[in-house]
Amino acid sequence: MTSKPLSVQFPFFKNLLVSSLLLAVSGGLTGCGMKAIPTAQNEVDASWSEVQNQYKRRADLIPNLVATVKGYAGHEKSTLEAVINARAKATQTNINSDQLNPDNLKKFSQAQGELSSALSRLMVVVEKYPDLKANENFRDLSVQLEGTENRVTIARQRYIESVNRFNNLVSVPPTSWYNSIFLHLDKKPQFSVENIKEVQDAPKVSF
Repeated sequence: MTSKPLSVQFPFFKNLLVSSLLLAVSGGLTGCGMKAIPTAQNEVDASWSEVQNQYKRRADLIPNLVATVKGYAGHEKSTLEAVINARAKATQTNINSDQLNPDNLKKFSQAQGELSSALSRLMVVVEKYPDLKANENFRDLSVQLEGTENRVTIARQRYIESVNRFNNLVSVPPTSWYNSIFLHLDKKPQFSVENIKEVQDAPKVSF
């Protein structure tokens, strides 16, 4: 006579086995993503905040820079106005980390790119005015601007790296399984090739 499996003879064992398997799977998934994904999300939020801080630092330098240039090259009105207008647009385009999506990131990048272009044109104009380039205040502001542009580049690179880590966690098994079951988080938007080119084309300051 063939004996029946314990799970058939005793339903209790079957339920216990199923429960044990579910706990094991759940525990494994939790271990895979419970800490890693929230940690990566915090890194994305922090790196994005730093991107905005550095762009704000740049914007804060511009009024004094424009005023100094105007003292020596006041008739370069269109160039100066382009910088002022681009700065106004850039400072109005702020995005919290919870508002990050491809469209918002594109608008933010375009606004900052327009300001970078306007500043680059301003620096070309400055080359025509040796006395302006020798001005101590202008030199100090230019050094600060150049340092800020470098910090912007670093901040953006850190954002790119943190987004890559986060997106891998939410899209690649086994951590993606935990995300699908418990968190339901979408990928974070990334800077496009055009956005990265804007960093490479940041205004260069020369003396």
